[in-house]
Amino acid sequence: MDEILKKCKEASFLLDKLDDDGKNKLIIKMAEAVLANSKAILEANKIDIENAKKNGLKESMIERLTLTEKRIKDLYDSAFELIKLKSPVGEIIEEYKTSNGLNIKKIRVPFGVICAIFESRPNVAFDISILTLKAGSACVLKGGKEAINTNKAIVDTMKNAIKDIIDPNVITLIESTSREDTNLLITKKEYIDLLIPRGSKNLINYICQNAKVPFIETGAGNCHLYVHEKADIEMAIKIAINAKYQRPSVCNAIENIVVDRNIKDKFLPRLYEEFSKLNIEMRGDDEVLEIINVNKATEEDYYQEYNDYIVAIKVVSDINEAISFINSHSTKHSEAIITSDTNAKNQFFKEIDSACVYHNASTRFTDGGCFGFGAEIGISTTKLHARGPMGIKEITTYKYIISGNGEIR
Repeated sequence: MDEILKKCKEASFLLDKLDDDGKNKLIIKMAEAVLANSKAILEANKIDIENAKKNGLKESMIERLTLTEKRIKDLYDSAFELIKLKSPVGEIIEEYKTSNGLNIKKIRVPFGVICAIFESRPNVAFDISILTLKAGSACVLKGGKEAINTNKAIVDTMKNAIKDIIDPNVITLIESTSREDTNLLITKKEYIDLLIPRGSKNLINYICQNAKVPFIETGAGNCHLYVHEKADIEMAIKIAINAKYQRPSVCNAIENIVVDRNIKDKFLPRLYEEFSKLNIEMRGDDEVLEIINVNKATEEDYYQEYNDYIVAIKVVSDINEAISFINSHSTKHSEAIITSDTNAKNQFFKEIDSACVYHNASTRFTDGGCFGFGAEIGISTTKLHARGPMGIKEITTYKYIISGNGEIR
């Protein structure tokens, strides 16, 4: 492990010698190679899917694991969106002169080596590689066992594409999928400058409890949709379908629907009608069960990130109870209110303690691409060092450059 990480750390210093055009050339080479080698990558992905089915991985997670020609083309397109963006590295954040004559500049710089530990989604290997390179950092990737063959195919393709330009160890895949090697990896702060876990609540909690490398908590998404008493019912139904059904396995899908008591008799039958067509399992409290025939929700259900076609429904008396319920059950990811009431919208925006707060829109937009970042390395649900979708600016740090003319203290 030390030897692998040492090579990545040494390779990271070579990125300091590249300007933005140089980094863009690396990214283009990688994107072109992945597209050209898509057949081999998809063959590797088929092996992972077959193994996942044998191991009983649920359908929604297999969907998350699956690559298609379109998804590979989307990776290629995302690279060209990313290179349109100006690298933040070298940006002067602020500059001033002190009373003692020193000129001080605060400038944006790379982290150095960024490690990402992720589960299932093999496209993450590509996304993180191009983002970290654009931001001037090398990356260490450790995916889950479900996608190991696909991850190896993607990373090998990228490394071969850039080996004649730069040390390919700027992209490093930890091929071991053992828990023991994860235990070791997250302690290597002499080689890794920032750790970003992407995956289940269990993975996030594990990193929080065991990592010695500085990390940003990301990914866990117990997201809520609040249907206020002054909501447009059909708008709320449309948004609920999109936020739950389109891709239930992703972190910005809703897991809970909170309904104002004054609108429950109108909203819940319509929700039941539409969700039943889509085979979405609904669980509700006693007030919900009085109106629609669904399963009884336990208190634990309201804390779950299902990553599946399941949703828990809660009836509340007013917006104050809704906000209290959401703040006490959410993972601080994304929450939405559906209402025509400006005061309710403003109160929700002010009092909900989550990274992304929506009004009359789906939580599915919490995504670096949708936010205009080109792509993202993860969704931070903490408040340090970044919050929400983390694009290239959020995966840089800064340092102070001080110039003088013989000043002493």
